[in-house]
Amino acid sequence: MPRIVETIVTTFNAEGEAHIAPLGLIDDGTYWIIAPFRPSTTLDNLRINPVAAASHTDDVRVFAGAVTGRKIWPLLPTRTIKGDRLADCVSHWELKVEKIIEDEQRPRFLCSIVDEETHKAWQGFNRAQAAVIELAVLTTRLNMLPPEKIESELKYLEIAISKTAGPREEEAWEWLMEKVSAWRQARFDKSTS
Repeated sequence: MPRIVETIVTTFNAEGEAHIAPLGLIDDGTYWIIAPFRPSTTLDNLRINPVAAASHTDDVRVFAGAVTGRKIWPLLPTRTIKGDRLADCVSHWELKVEKIIEDEQRPRFLCSIVDEETHKAWQGFNRAQAAVIELAVLTTRLNMLPPEKIESELKYLEIAISKTAGPREEEAWEWLMEKVSAWRQARFDKSTS
């Protein structure tokens, strides 16, 4: 299994406007691979403007916000590529697409790091932060996974939230649980109609 780093990827449209998305960057030993599903703004932007910024943040609200429609976060300009990165991040990489491997479901953009910068000391994730990231990923797969798997994962992740969450993690969890509640309600409505 390859190493995957969960990060916030910023891509740019033809006008240079930023789009942020949480993505797991895949380390293949030579490149960092961005593999967005079709259709997606990230995919379209990488085709138009083959650069990206990967912001490594300790604020898990950005991950939760990105999958629940809260995509406006302060940005700062990057140094080498023409674009932006998260203002509040521990570090960031500036990436340039070197190759594209086409795929019907998930094209793979093989990227080189052309610049990187550390902005503050990394304090590490607590269990609640990791649980928020896992739930953010899970909420993107609500209609792909069996409901029993989702409910069982959720019960396990709730333990970390109850034991180690601070205010940021609690807020992020609430946003994600709104999405889970809507999914549950849609399943209930479908089963009773």
